[in-house]
Amino acid sequence: MMRSIMMAVLPGILAAGAQAHPHIFIDAGLEIVFDEEGRLAEVEVTWVYDDLYSMLVIDDLGLDEDYTGEIDESEREALTGFDMNWVDGYEGDLYIRAGGARLELDAPRAYSADYSDGRITTVHRRELAEPFDPSGEEIVFEVYDPTYYTEYNIAIDPRISGREGCTARVVEPDRDAAEAMLQEKLDEMIAAGADRADIEAGFPEVGDAFAEEVRIACDTSS
Repeated sequence: MMRSIMMAVLPGILAAGAQAHPHIFIDAGLEIVFDEEGRLAEVEVTWVYDDLYSMLVIDDLGLDEDYTGEIDESEREALTGFDMNWVDGYEGDLYIRAGGARLELDAPRAYSADYSDGRITTVHRRELAEPFDPSGEEIVFEVYDPTYYTEYNIAIDPRISGREGCTARVVEPDRDAAEAMLQEKLDEMIAAGADRADIEAGFPEVGDAFAEEVRIACDTSS
């Protein structure tokens, strides 16, 4: 859904230059949820879409026809779930690591959507396939699109619920190094004869280099 809506504006974006990514900008937030045994059990994910993409989605769905920047309850129901039709293999742009291992997440549930002040906000929850005891281990949450089609910023302070003695900090990427790596890969594609369409279709997977991290540490006594 995200990419199909953007196809209407891609020609203008691509005309601006070879480095045409990202196309969508999302302010993200995470609530880290622990169960009664103090184990990491679930993550609530908030995505606040940029004004342009929000407008495209709202227009595509035929909502807010009077252009107030707000929607009513029936329109809210029509909007809910527009970004939850995930294809097989899609990771939800959320990756969790602890102790050098990936923590797997189940499919999204309990999702909702709203539109206010010209921006769409959606919320969904994802349970861990197996609850994880964080004692003695720092848990790293990364929110990114591998293809860098969408850029995420941790613009909402991380929240922790269900366990005392845990702290969260946001770690910024080395953007200069990420930009240099991206430019090098693009230069290689151009040198090999790729045109703008080729670059768009086979954009290098550099999203992790631009990813902000939320790092959670918990006291072992909690």
